[in-house]
Order: sequence, then C-alpha cells, then structure tokens
Amino acid sequence: MSTLDQPTRARRHPQPVTWVILGVLALYAVGPLLVLAGNSLKSAREIDSNPLGFPQAWSWSNFAEAWERAHMGGALLNSAVIATATALGVAVIATTAAYAMTRLELPGGGAWILWLLVSSSLPIQLFLVPLVSWWSTLGLYNQPIGLIIIYWAVYSPFATLLVRAFLVGLPREYEEAARLDGAGELGVFARIVLPMIRPAVLTAALVAGLQSYNEFMLAVTFIQDRDLQPVALSLYSFQQGFTTDWSLVSAAGLIMALPVVVLFLTMQRRFIDGYVSRGIAV
Repeated sequence: MSTLDQPTRARRHPQPVTWVILGVLALYAVGPLLVLAGNSLKSAREIDSNPLGFPQAWSWSNFAEAWERAHMGGALLNSAVIATATALGVAVIATTAAYAMTRLELPGGGAWILWLLVSSSLPIQLFLVPLVSWWSTLGLYNQPIGLIIIYWAVYSPFATLLVRAFLVGLPREYEEAARLDGAGELGVFARIVLPMIRPAVLTAALVAGLQSYNEFMLAVTFIQDRDLQPVALSLYSFQQGFTTDWSLVSAAGLIMALPVVVLFLTMQRRFIDGYVSRGIAV
C-alpha cells in the first residue's frame, strides 16, 4: 500500500479520542432522557433516596395516573393540532415567499433578505403587549388559531431563508423547458420546483412544528382556557400542583417527550439532509 493511501485510511477510521468525544456528547444528550424515564418508573420515596439509579420496583401505574391527573390526552390533541397547523402554514408561507424572492423580480432586491434576518433575530417579547391588546380586540385571544397565526409569523422568516437557499442552487433550465412546453407559473412551481425542494420544505415544516410543540411563553400568554392548553402548559400546571411527587411529573414529562422522539427518529434522515445539504445563501 502506498503512503498516499494512509491519510485516507486514517480519515475513514476515527481515532479513540473521537469515539470518546462522541460518547460524551451522546451521554450528555441522552442522559437526561434516561434519568427522566427511570424516575417515571419509581415511587416518590425511591426518587428521594435514589434519584439517578435504576428503579427497584417498576411502577407502571405512574403513567396512567399522570395521564389522568394532567389531562394529557386532551393536551396532546391540542398540541398536535397546533403543531400540524403551524408546520403546514409555515411550509406554505416559506415556500411561496422563497420562490417569489428567487424567481420574480421584486422591488428592493436584497432588502427582503435583510428584513428576514432582522425579523428572525428580534425577540418576540418586544411585541407581547401590543399583540395581547390587538388579539383581544380581534377576538383571537385565548383561541388556538390566534396562537397559530403568531407561530406562523415567528417561524416563517428562518424557514423562508432555508427554502430560499435550496432554490438559489437549483438550475433554471428545467423551469424554462416547462415554460416552453406551455406550463404556467403555477404549473412550473407545483410540478418542477416543488418536488426538487421537498427536503427543504419538509425540514422547515418539521422545525416549525417541533418548536411550536415545545413552545411555552407564547402559549401561556395567549391560551388561558384549560381545555385549550397545549401539552407544555398542561405539564407546567401539573408540576405546580404536584411539586413533591416527581414520579408523576416525570411520567407526564416522558409522555410529552415521546411523540417528539418518535417523530425525530422516524424523520431524522430527511431532517438532517435538509439542514446539511444547503447553506443559508444570502
């Protein structure tokens, strides 16, 4: 074997230090979830005496009790509706906006990119007071659709930049050929462009949906009715009422986390591909 092949082999086989670093990072990421799962199967007394160890007597009844007391069924349904509507709305807004920015001659040029960067970096706390007043006047306060509209506005700028990065790198020959065949602008967008940017659209939708599922501040500000609360608020209310019984709180927290974990494990390949295949082009 020539000496030129040795660096290539070294790159293909990670060194022990690399495995140690990866193991520490994996433990850092998965460790809290394992502790949460272990505590959800313990009694409150066992958590006080052994908070980080394995459960001695597995208390599966904690999940049923937490499900009933924390009203997790209705809360998960509310969160599913909010997250799904947010993901779909952000996908539509980001896709159409990115297509207009890259394929249409909009006035202002790069000003739209600057506006998206600034709007995505501003803290939402600046707009809470006027939003509460405005939403109360419009009848959107304490309504899921009011919260969903705010999520559309908050998560769409970054999603637009992500989808735009894909569109910038796409060759326009396919679109021009479709136009020569008589396809209109809508047909070019739906039949040619949209299938090619599907990973970016899916990634933008997943990011927005997961963020809305875990979001707390806006939800606690704009949703007051207990029957309309998403799962994050339901878990918070349950924790405030059962601060000493960490076994039930842990069980409720694990119930909340499981849908996100399952979704990410199912979609992780497309999720990661959508992030790493393109950069945020400006």
